[in-house]
Amino acid sequence: MIKFDIITIFPKTFDSYFSQTILARAQKKRLIKIKIHDLRKYTKDVHKSVDDRPYGGGPGMILMAVPIYKAICEIKRKAIKRYSDKAIKSKRRIIMLAPEGKQFDQKQAKRLSKYDQLILLCGRYEGFDFRVEKLVDEKISLGQFVLAGGELPAMAIVEAVSRHLPGVVGHKHALDEETFSKSEDYIEYPQYTRPEKLKMQMANGKWRMVNVPKVLLSGDHQKIKEWREKNKKKH
Repeated sequence: MIKFDIITIFPKTFDSYFSQTILARAQKKRLIKIKIHDLRKYTKDVHKSVDDRPYGGGPGMILMAVPIYKAICEIKRKAIKRYSDKAIKSKRRIIMLAPEGKQFDQKQAKRLSKYDQLILLCGRYEGFDFRVEKLVDEKISLGQFVLAGGELPAMAIVEAVSRHLPGVVGHKHALDEETFSKSEDYIEYPQYTRPEKLKMQMANGKWRMVNVPKVLLSGDHQKIKEWREKNKKKH
């Protein structure tokens, strides 16, 4: 089982997604555990401030280091109640979600699935006080673009990582032929379901009949296997 601890200033953002997808089933089966931590709970002032103006001037606000430090320390403290710090340290990964981080992919998802605990820091505003980087093991990004915060990347990472755990995805061989499962260049073969014949208007506006390839209806498993092998795509 992996425990995901997500630190955010918008905890309710995760409610719908984590309660209705395969992640909801995975939690019920105790294959994963997800805990959302409201960063504002780790502040002391009346306004529950988590951000401040940057030293030296500049636009926007910066997430302060102190609340994040306190949140991480509290999460670690609770984990140590069950395990020694030395035992859990090698099984835990603290990750900052930031656009300049290493790009996340299937290989990274599989790597992270080997840990027992992932602590995900969701950024906001103009980013983190630079000292927060001293608290994390790595920085991860979904790609070379900027979002308002790290909540969406956190959801994506939780699902992508969880899918590698036995029992999360229904069929035990569901990931065997999945896109990127074999290599970064591998894209799964085309798949079809009912109806066998379908008249469609194409993207160019023309109408045509699009049928399921006959070989997939043949019942000949060897020929189907050969067809799928032939129709695998490459980047």
